[in-house]
Amino acid sequence: MQLAICTDVFADLSFTDMLDKVKSLGIDAVEMTAGGWGARKHVDTAALLADPAKLEAFQGELAKRGMRISALNTSCNPLWPSATGEEYKKSMYDCAVLAGKLGVKKLVAMAGLPAGNETDTTPNWITSTVSWPDFMAPAYEYQWKVTVAFWKEFAAHCKACGVEQIAIEEFPGTMVWSAGTMLKLRDAVGPMIGINLDPSHMMVLGADPIAAARALRGCIFHVHGKDARIERGLSDVDGILEPRPVTESADRVWNYVAVGCGKDLQWWKEFFSVVHMMGYDGDVSLEMEDLTMTTEAGVNTSIDALRQTISQ
Repeated sequence: MQLAICTDVFADLSFTDMLDKVKSLGIDAVEMTAGGWGARKHVDTAALLADPAKLEAFQGELAKRGMRISALNTSCNPLWPSATGEEYKKSMYDCAVLAGKLGVKKLVAMAGLPAGNETDTTPNWITSTVSWPDFMAPAYEYQWKVTVAFWKEFAAHCKACGVEQIAIEEFPGTMVWSAGTMLKLRDAVGPMIGINLDPSHMMVLGADPIAAARALRGCIFHVHGKDARIERGLSDVDGILEPRPVTESADRVWNYVAVGCGKDLQWWKEFFSVVHMMGYDGDVSLEMEDLTMTTEAGVNTSIDALRQTISQ
């Protein structure tokens, strides 16, 4: 495995300054948002598609530093029945075209979340039993029907563009939020669909990412190096569901934290060992979203922990 980094953490830097910053950290692979709701500060997808000279210059900046694109990220909710959802969808399709032109074989995405029926416009994440109230079961069935239809079409588009893998991040608030829901989508759509295994999301929902990795053998396409911490005392009172803004970290029952500030290094060593045993030997892309410390401290802490624990 090799260390990569999600570059939105350096969204305040230009493309070339970001590359120099990442190179100074001893990292040669970057995961950049090129579609969806990410910052998209380092990849101007529309401009690169419209101008071959800009595309060549973009590739040249990577090449002269000996760097490569680990994946293009296009995470968003393309299933939202709204003008914004349509914009997200178009950005995903454009991202796949750009990936083909860049020779990038892997996209990172999220499954999205539809509304509850044909006339609803508000996405609904059903987290409790569909047995009650009685309208839950048909809503959940409808949502899966919409989700599978979209991903079948998008996977075909990606294949035509030369993309080989779509790594779905199991994100709370989307249709794919667990190992089981990812496997359900993969079974319905096909082997182009795999997981971007982000252990932090599983941690905050009470799942064990190591056990999940075993269940996902052969379909782990990407891994995010990201930690989370259930805040002692607070979660004992209110449980783990947490609607507070991420900026209110002192009062939340869980937070995303720098790697090693949630689970210890022994846990991370076992996690990467198991992920490797399950067939994954690709990039571990650091995604730094710790608001309990400075960006620099979070990046450096995470890099130090990942370098001590990833299976190389």
